[in-house]
Amino acid sequence: MRKLIHKRVLIPVLAIFLLVGASSFKTDFFEIAKQIEIFTTLFKELNMNYVDETNPAELMDTAIKNMLDDLDPYTKFLNEQDVETFKINNTGEYSGIGALVRSYEDRLVIVEPYKGYPADKAGLKAGDELVTIAGIDVKDFQDDASELLKGANNTTVDVTYRRQGKTYEATIEREAIEVDAVPYFHMVDEETGYIVLSRFNKKASSQTKDAIESLKAEGARKLILDLRGNPGGLLSEAINVTNLFVPKGTLVVTTKSKVKKFNQSYETRNKALDEEIPLVVLVDGRSASASEIVSGSLQDLDRAVVIGARSFGKGLVQRPLKLTYGTQLKVTISRYYTPSGRCIQSLDYWNRDDSGNAVKNTQFNDFKTRNGRKVQDGGGIMPDIPIAALNTNDLVNALVNNHVLFDYATDYYYAHPEMNVGDFSLSDADFEAFKRFVSSSSFDFQTKTELALKESLTGQNKEIFNQEVEENTKALLLSIEKSKLAALDTYRKEISKHLEDEIIKRHVYREGLYDYYLENDEAILASTQLLRDASKYKAILK
Repeated sequence: MRKLIHKRVLIPVLAIFLLVGASSFKTDFFEIAKQIEIFTTLFKELNMNYVDETNPAELMDTAIKNMLDDLDPYTKFLNEQDVETFKINNTGEYSGIGALVRSYEDRLVIVEPYKGYPADKAGLKAGDELVTIAGIDVKDFQDDASELLKGANNTTVDVTYRRQGKTYEATIEREAIEVDAVPYFHMVDEETGYIVLSRFNKKASSQTKDAIESLKAEGARKLILDLRGNPGGLLSEAINVTNLFVPKGTLVVTTKSKVKKFNQSYETRNKALDEEIPLVVLVDGRSASASEIVSGSLQDLDRAVVIGARSFGKGLVQRPLKLTYGTQLKVTISRYYTPSGRCIQSLDYWNRDDSGNAVKNTQFNDFKTRNGRKVQDGGGIMPDIPIAALNTNDLVNALVNNHVLFDYATDYYYAHPEMNVGDFSLSDADFEAFKRFVSSSSFDFQTKTELALKESLTGQNKEIFNQEVEENTKALLLSIEKSKLAALDTYRKEISKHLEDEIIKRHVYREGLYDYYLENDEAILASTQLLRDASKYKAILK
């Protein structure tokens, strides 16, 4: 009896002790379990009792994506197809038609056919709209229709596509596609080599190394590394690329997280390829993540001069975590910090404005490079020498993101089938035509001021204001609309740069665009000029 009483007392006491201990270790375990139980019950009852038939898979997919959207744009659920795409991006190898495509609800659009690959051989051009693939209407296909273009080597796929209002057919023979991390390298002059590093897949450091060695064999004693438009990729490759220019044992990046095991410092592990060669790194507003680790670390270590425009400002690190049924969660696990100790994350996704948009950082802290130069955090990598034509703003971003520049370039290409690319530049007449194109398009760029004014004309505010205030507000909105068209002229230099690049690429592919850059690109010309002036180059770094 005494043993029984002892048991009845001791077991609850132990249970309470374990519960308190576990709570002190991780206080949100109970809350997580509670919310999962609530959701499971809700999901079951919804699917059993809803008035119409439901699709549990689609409902769950929507629920997961909406939950993750409240965090940051890089934390993503990857289904089986997404996982395969993720692997392709990292390895740079797949089997398909060899073209960059953009998905819409009812069609796919060819953004860029790669020179010499199947889509190009079949005659497809940038701007072509794929209507059917293998007899399947793209608009009726529920999943990502671009998956229909992939397949085994030497198999064929029939497509119909729309070009400038006319419909065509083509048969494309798939083949192995290799996406190079370094698509181009060349000598700018007798002493200066130029390397384009377009992505940080598994080939990034090896191909960059090969390009450097090839250029040095041709006489290169100075280098320009172009990271413009590079969205990033593998952290390990960013460290390896940096290692090509700095000694073994150099701190490149530090990651900090609430999870202790993700707090790490990454140093270079190999002997540098060349610690002395004068180096310029080019960045712009589309250089992100791993690109910013390379440019930021080389800037902090005073190993390179950075030229261009402020980079994107992505200071967050992601890791894929395996889930069940071949799916994964790509989750933000930490922030990264360059050697000077700065985090260059630009957007705050955890303190959003009233509209739910991430707040852009406006508070910058000063840090010091190895030689004592001032650099700042919180807004991407700021170049040592800015190039105005590479600057970006909300209007230019909207024109790019809404594909207005792309669509105009498509029309321009077919209106000017014969063009001397070598001395091409957008004329005054061309730019006026572009402005008319914008005015007649469905492009609708709204500033925060406009949104606030329009909000004031609705709901309860409308009842508060008298007619005179309402009319004045409408007049102000009209004035803003006119000023937006005038802003096209204000940012003509930046807009023209985007348009010229897109138009030239249509005629001579990406390789031809880089050839054009060597003679005409303002950033490359400025870099070459700086590298010719050794004293100025050294003065910037000291």
